[in-house]
Amino acid sequence: MGSDIYQHYRKEEGGFVDQVFDWLTQASSLYSPVLTPFLTPREGLIVKQIVNGYEDLQVELTGGYPSAERQRALIYPLYYQVQLEDFSLAYMQIHYPHKFGELTHQQILGSVMATGIKRDRLGDIMTDGQTWQIIVDTHLATYLINHLSKIGRMGVQVKQINPEELVDSVEEWEDLPLITGSLRVDSVVSKVYNLSRQRAKEAIQSGQVKVNYTPIDKVDTVLAMSDLVSLRKYGRFRLEGIEGMTRKDKYRINVKLLKT
Repeated sequence: MGSDIYQHYRKEEGGFVDQVFDWLTQASSLYSPVLTPFLTPREGLIVKQIVNGYEDLQVELTGGYPSAERQRALIYPLYYQVQLEDFSLAYMQIHYPHKFGELTHQQILGSVMATGIKRDRLGDIMTDGQTWQIIVDTHLATYLINHLSKIGRMGVQVKQINPEELVDSVEEWEDLPLITGSLRVDSVVSKVYNLSRQRAKEAIQSGQVKVNYTPIDKVDTVLAMSDLVSLRKYGRFRLEGIEGMTRKDKYRINVKLLKT
């Protein structure tokens, strides 16, 4: 694969594409599997697209359960037989006194990262509405148990659990087919949430919109397959498919919308 591969990705994704090639070089030269950190859906798609161009390598992704959003990729030679243990996943449950209050995803993520753990070492944070669980790199399990004792003002205790003990997440996603004149983020956000284009632009410019967990302020950012978009107070959606064009040169797209 030559340098023309970069033309298929955004300029700001160039650094990640470089990293993918580093992982491929390592897997090929050592003839052994390479495990990535936890990836966003968009990063996972990029890894799969690039690895598929190599005849001597394969890739498999998992985040610990079937509908995981953040996943780790294992890039491996053809001879290798993949096992779940290869992904180095630890399943953790947060115990807290429910009678004193409830936890939120944002509180948990902020408190975990405040212990010094980087975001790419954390998988999904899940809840069934009462129990909270988190998937992390196996090497961080003991560290998290020893260092996460408080979330906000609430004392907590973290314990490792078995994969079978994972809760069924209350998150539900629905398919939403749309027609949009552009793949610009302001256009798609306005369509998904039935907002005026101007309202969508103002939300983006005021930092209320994130793409793949990163705040953006450019209204002309063009979305790509598997981009995860969030709008404060509205929710999240993922660009699942670009189905083609209409007779009037508009895009037929499909998004996965998080039910609220």
